[in-house]
Amino acid sequence: MFSQRGFDLVCEWGAQGIQSLASDSDVIVIVDVLSFCTAANIAVGRGAIIYPYRYKDETAEAFARLVGAEIASSRSGSGYSLSPQSLAKISGGTKVVLPSPNGATLMQLAGSTPTLAGCLRNARVVATAARQYGKRIAVIPAGERWPDGSLRPAFEDLIGAGAILSYLQGNMSPNAIAAVAAFQAASPNLEAMLKQCGSGVELIERGFEKDIELAAELDVSECVPVLEGPDPPEEGLRLVPWSWR
Repeated sequence: MFSQRGFDLVCEWGAQGIQSLASDSDVIVIVDVLSFCTAANIAVGRGAIIYPYRYKDETAEAFARLVGAEIASSRSGSGYSLSPQSLAKISGGTKVVLPSPNGATLMQLAGSTPTLAGCLRNARVVATAARQYGKRIAVIPAGERWPDGSLRPAFEDLIGAGAILSYLQGNMSPNAIAAVAAFQAASPNLEAMLKQCGSGVELIERGFEKDIELAAELDVSECVPVLEGPDPPEEGLRLVPWSWR
């Protein structure tokens, strides 16, 4: 049910979207524009290795020690964090455990299906990379959380998903068509729209307007972070640059 079978290019929100679409997809693209995927794009593009993690708790700290990585600080802290600007000068080879209740959490749910991290910065190249896996592509806008923990569909992730889908040709589901339409409506004023949406207003109030400006840059990156399986197994999933074939 709700699998969007019969379509090659599909789109659905959050964890339930992955559960519904993963088994019928050749590749999954996770889209978390105002935090995780933009941060990962910038860091991996500079040669860093990002370890997605669900929550920042004692287990995350233990995992960081295990893999010899730094653990991200809070967004308002002085270290690396989900703030894209905090990663703008990260050195190649740096390992960072980056917990997130949205993008990073979804990265850990895709199972054996190849998984890419997409955002506005790398929309075109993510679409090109996704095509290398096959024609059945699931684009998953991560969304945010309401105070009660339930999914809050997020404007910025919808237009990020639409940007990626707009570069793909194929049999597109109604959900995917709607995402493309949202992107096309927003594309003339991406930065302004991101600053005016709910998530953008929250970030500006917290002093992170620069993060929005970085996230709003369309197709400025050639980096496609791809989820790589652990080797050895205890080292956990990590995001590394996708290798062009």
